[in-house]
Amino acid sequence: MSDSSDKPTSSVHSASFKHATLRWDADGLPLSDECDDYYFSKLDGLAETRYLYLEHNFLESRWQALTPDSDFVIGETGFGTGLSFLSSWQLWQQSAPQDANLHYLSVEKAPLRPEDLERSLALWPELKTLADQLIQQYPPVLHPGFHHLVFAEGRVRLTLIIGEACEGLEQLLQSTHPAHRRPQRGIDAWFLDGFSPAKNPDMWRSELFERVQQLSAPEATVATFAAATMIKRGLTQHGFQIHTGKGFGRKREMVYGKLIESAAIESPDSLPCNGFNSPYPVPWQVCNSQTSQTSKRQISKQQAPKPQDQHALIIGGGIAGCHTARALANRGWRVTLLERHEQLAQEGSGNPQGVLYAKLSHRQETLSDFNLQALQFAQRSYRSYWDEVFQKGVSSAGERCGVLQLASQEKSAHLHDQLSQSHGEQGLFSQLDAQQASAISGIDSPFGGLFFPQAGWINPARLCQWLTQHPNIDVVLNSSVDSVRYNETAQQWQVHTECAEYNAPTLVITTASHALNLVMEKSDALGKSNTLQELPLKPIRGQVSYVKATEESQALKTVLCGEGYLPPATEGQHCLGATFNPKMFDLSPNDDDHRRNLATMSTQAPALADTFVEEGVLGGRAALRCTTPDYLPMVGALPKYAELMEDFALLRKNARSNIPHAGRYWPGLFINVGHGSRGLTYTPLCAEILAAQIHGEPTPVGQPLQTALHPGRFWIRDLIRKKR
Repeated sequence: MSDSSDKPTSSVHSASFKHATLRWDADGLPLSDECDDYYFSKLDGLAETRYLYLEHNFLESRWQALTPDSDFVIGETGFGTGLSFLSSWQLWQQSAPQDANLHYLSVEKAPLRPEDLERSLALWPELKTLADQLIQQYPPVLHPGFHHLVFAEGRVRLTLIIGEACEGLEQLLQSTHPAHRRPQRGIDAWFLDGFSPAKNPDMWRSELFERVQQLSAPEATVATFAAATMIKRGLTQHGFQIHTGKGFGRKREMVYGKLIESAAIESPDSLPCNGFNSPYPVPWQVCNSQTSQTSKRQISKQQAPKPQDQHALIIGGGIAGCHTARALANRGWRVTLLERHEQLAQEGSGNPQGVLYAKLSHRQETLSDFNLQALQFAQRSYRSYWDEVFQKGVSSAGERCGVLQLASQEKSAHLHDQLSQSHGEQGLFSQLDAQQASAISGIDSPFGGLFFPQAGWINPARLCQWLTQHPNIDVVLNSSVDSVRYNETAQQWQVHTECAEYNAPTLVITTASHALNLVMEKSDALGKSNTLQELPLKPIRGQVSYVKATEESQALKTVLCGEGYLPPATEGQHCLGATFNPKMFDLSPNDDDHRRNLATMSTQAPALADTFVEEGVLGGRAALRCTTPDYLPMVGALPKYAELMEDFALLRKNARSNIPHAGRYWPGLFINVGHGSRGLTYTPLCAEILAAQIHGEPTPVGQPLQTALHPGRFWIRDLIRKKR
């Protein structure tokens, strides 16, 4: 969603997107067909990378000097074969502190196909251990936009941005408004790679150097193999003091330098504020607390809080809360997780079998793009969980058995055709006919469908236990929270339970629709705020049925999805469902919903009709899902409702009003709610987005998508539509 728009738009998109087409020379080295050039030096690509980018950004000495828990960010144009990433990762392992974190951001217009990546990296045996991990996590569908990969238990993160360089880099800015043109975290070192300006003129233009300056942290360094006059001039004009060094191999020169002048940032007070059309987006989504201390000529490095302040309280012990806790704990944060029940995952996350699936579309829309990105991230995130439970033989904890989305209706069959056509050959899913679906699933199926081999089912309660097994996480059960209070003097959130009081500078609410019941108390002089009660969260009741497994149903080998879902049997029963009852809130299981579940699955899997009988129902449970009007979750810092209504009131008259000021936000208050029936799919990525924002890291998904998930988006839309 654009900053002032009434309607979300998707992230980086390009109608001309395509994978790189490679050819290989007699020595087995890759060349780009489009640019008619080698991806790296024919003499020694690895030595070239180390010389140009690692040495001339002085990375070894800089990394050796890092303090514990530090973060370092590299920005790259032209991911190519990933050689620079792997060589950086290797040096990071050798020279950086064990608890420091490397963020590697790389933009690539034409990514390699997985088989080409694997063949290219096979040229460097010394990088094989790292290359194998990259190949394993390389996204099967590299659609335009952001792809966030996590390695070494979070010590190394790669954000691969597919699209034009200038367009992709722009999405690392919090806003394109001149008063807020900052990244969430600045870049410390730049690798300006890619093919030469003569062969890749679309990338090497003046806007590229403007983006580099805008995104750079103070004293950032830059290195590039190219020494053309326009590159020297572009860097010099955008704040870098440059030097010319000897090129690698037969190349005469290369360029490196250091930022001596950060990008200019206008003061909001110097800009007009009125109802006339503005050429800039309204910066409502920019958190004011992040920018209020930044001078006009300074660009934010957005450092993480000091270690003593890295303590977060999380209210809610479902999968959203547990994923958020683990994401922060992996970054060195101390986390106190408060759960009102006797065990974790007892409400919307409490079903014994949850399915990892997403609703994809052939259209380039925010919701479908988010689903695709979240699904691929979740599959990568759960790989270690599934591997561990498989090795331990805990069959009731989950299984990566694949998910078969059945084309049981003409509409879904048409959608599957469109998806297969738009995505082409890839490794995320394959389209099956009825015979193939029968062979994959183990039961006779009259329908074909889409098969997702890397998906499966998970027991959410066991997952939550696994996620919270971390020395930085303290789980406190039987701790109901009715209200929270911000102590402005101590700059701490105060949370009272029946037994204790908890204090921390950061508070995260992950209680789904129960967030509407949480009272936010300010100081006595300021009264109370109704911020949480104004969130448009909607609880929807869903019921699952436990059905006794039969000899026929025991043959099911994969999850079946359609109007309902059916995982393989575990412990002698299936957990199938689920109903949708938006107007019912009684959580006692009822027979009518059991019958609906049985009828749905009998239609989807007629071969198991004898299994789905009322006599086979062993029980069930009902819970409330939490949804939002646009079906996207709410993730991020929480604005102050009354202040937002006041600060952006001009939007009622003109959606493009001149409003230069950022929003006013609750200090250190964040939410992660509204995942609907796709909590297993959405919450890993949402937790990563939130942890990056809290810790002060580059956005892992790009600003357009992060804005589309913003908790205040509905208030802004309602202002524009004159509903508030």
